[in-house]
Amino acid sequence: MMVPMHLSRILIREMADMQVIELTETGGTRKFPIVIGLPEAFAIDRRIKGVQIPRPQTHDLLAETIRALGGTLKAIHIHDLDHGTFFAKLMIERDGEIIQVDSRPSDAIALGVADGVPMLVDEHVLQEAAAEALIEPAPSVEADDDDQHAEDESDS
Repeated sequence: MMVPMHLSRILIREMADMQVIELTETGGTRKFPIVIGLPEAFAIDRRIKGVQIPRPQTHDLLAETIRALGGTLKAIHIHDLDHGTFFAKLMIERDGEIIQVDSRPSDAIALGVADGVPMLVDEHVLQEAAAEALIEPAPSVEADDDDQHAEDESDS
């Protein structure tokens, strides 16, 4: 079973190697963090806010390429979790066919968040993420004045 999720929080610490996004079950209470890199965190934040830049970045290029080839990004599917690493697929529709493309979740989210593309997570991934949270605490991210926070941005 696939569970609808949304991006509920992004924590950006420019001086840290790890950034954190949090996905929350749509209409539910389950949630889990995903550790991502700084460039992906900035890309997600920029695309959520609709910030236009003079030249396209990688996620903008991929979105335009999908459109130019007659495709539409229909969903982001986080389908696996292995030793703390999440695995995702882009679900692209073209000519009535769904094409699945492997992706890092952070890239998939950066690509889809600007257009409100649904995020779906397999039930077993939610269960494994909860189990790993009990074994390994989520990355500690302490807020300070230099942090940027975007909470429940995908709901706007």
